[in-house]
Amino acid sequence: MYDKIFNMKFLPPGRGLWAMGSPLTEERDIYASLNNCAFVSTENMRDGRSSISAPFKFLMDASMLGVGVGFDTKGAGSKLIRGPSTLRSSTVYVIEDSREGWVESVGELIDSYFDENVGPYEFDYSQIRPPNLPIKGFGGVSSGPQPLKQLHKHISQTLSKNIGAPLSVTTIVDLMNLIGKCVVSGNIRRAAEIAFGDPQDNEYINLKNYEINPHRREYGWTSNNSVFSPLGLDYTKICERIKKNGEPGFAWLDNAQKYSRMCDPPDHKDTRAQGGNPCLEQTLESYELCCLVEIFPLNHTSLEDFLDTLRSAFLYAKTVTLGKTHWPQSNAVMLRNRRIGCGLSGIAQFISHQGLSKLKLWCEEGYKHIQNVDKELSEWFCIPKSIKTTTIKPSGSVSLLAGATPGMHYPESRYCIRRVRLSKSSELIQPLKKFGFKIEPDVVEPNSLVVEIPIDYGEGVRSLKEISMWEQLSLAAFLQKYWSDNQVSCTVTFEPETEGPMLKYALEYFQYQLKGVSFLPRMFSGGYAQMPIEAINTERYESIISTLLTKPTPHSGSNGKILKVDFHDIPSEDKSDPDIERYCDSNICVLDPV
Repeated sequence: MYDKIFNMKFLPPGRGLWAMGSPLTEERDIYASLNNCAFVSTENMRDGRSSISAPFKFLMDASMLGVGVGFDTKGAGSKLIRGPSTLRSSTVYVIEDSREGWVESVGELIDSYFDENVGPYEFDYSQIRPPNLPIKGFGGVSSGPQPLKQLHKHISQTLSKNIGAPLSVTTIVDLMNLIGKCVVSGNIRRAAEIAFGDPQDNEYINLKNYEINPHRREYGWTSNNSVFSPLGLDYTKICERIKKNGEPGFAWLDNAQKYSRMCDPPDHKDTRAQGGNPCLEQTLESYELCCLVEIFPLNHTSLEDFLDTLRSAFLYAKTVTLGKTHWPQSNAVMLRNRRIGCGLSGIAQFISHQGLSKLKLWCEEGYKHIQNVDKELSEWFCIPKSIKTTTIKPSGSVSLLAGATPGMHYPESRYCIRRVRLSKSSELIQPLKKFGFKIEPDVVEPNSLVVEIPIDYGEGVRSLKEISMWEQLSLAAFLQKYWSDNQVSCTVTFEPETEGPMLKYALEYFQYQLKGVSFLPRMFSGGYAQMPIEAINTERYESIISTLLTKPTPHSGSNGKILKVDFHDIPSEDKSDPDIERYCDSNICVLDPV
């Protein structure tokens, strides 16, 4: 396994490279941090099977561990917002200086608005460490209590203005988004959320219409918004919105529940599934988490080499399912499902160099091999076989390590600038400056800096501007058919003028071949400041490289070249990454404030 990882034939998620075998898991038992993503439903509010605050607490707790979370709005209308009782005296609540302390305080505050026997809370923030002190275990520095104070204030305002009314779709999403904003502001993580709603619900569809909901502009950016689309939906009206900003995305839950790979007969394995993760590559039950690994087909010399790597990759992900989380609801699902995601990346490069027919062969043989490995390892571990095993991640930083294009996506250009955000206090800043990388203040986050890294994806790979909307959809359907029994994370870039009018027809065809999809109107370079990825030409790439003290060098086993930077001057006890690999390892679903 070490050889496979070192030569970048497969890689664990970035969070696994960061946390696996560390004190975080071995001493503190926070095995949830090894998982990329999760989903939680609000539906159980209706019958009292969970407290009102339970899904909100789960999202906050998971987000603070770096787990991206999807959620639905099915709890809307289930409970009346009453407000803390004015007939009872207030309670002083001392908040512990811990992740758990922050989460519990939010839960108590939310529940107080739905229980007429509870009075108001007065929060005591004195135990929370002041700003700019190290956050041990996770890296980075503390923000102080201010982000939590603001969250408490905004939760109270959101619920107070709706006292006497049922909990609404807007209020559910507002609370989740406010929590995401707090996590961002707290110097703990960036936030990855996806909301799922009803395509016929105008209240939900208009959540990101800031002319109708101007108050949401401050925090609406913290989630991607998608709809649970029934097969056969009339897509005409909703496509008009997609032409403008790409939202909402679509999740066909019927397909996700009914099928594994779409080339196989229906198996109805996932009838209990209720949603998906922020990048929508994993079908998930409520409170379920998943670990995703990434395999790079082009970094292999033969099919046999590829199959051998699949065994190691599967073993890693299956091993992660052995570690229990600190959430009983999650353990109950995960011990039964053992769901994982073995993903492929560098697909555009593989097709360019090896062809689609070879990709089909490797997908079919690889999937068959994984099922055999699952049977063998599950018997060895004395645990159930995994309900589903394969996926296509959108990828991001992990694929960059291997010199691979992300997931199934084509690059913006052969040459690009990749921008990475780091805290101003990061120990990585000085070594990067020393080697000549351009570093500038983040235009949005005052406590962050942005590092520009030049990338060369190699010869022979077509750029995204050469790939039509229809070809992107066809590739997603191909991978859903022959490889992924979970889902394919696919953000289809389209030309608003020429392809925008065809969105309705594309959805009508591909709703029967996919489990989910999102769209993004094509933007040209310079669309907004400090884009995560910016296409550049050869001259600019070579100009940037000429200013660096490090030069691109081939990496053994990798299709790409790497830029080596010496970080040895950082004291070992300080080698914490303040901006760890999160969620689904992709800038598609990790949302920064805009």
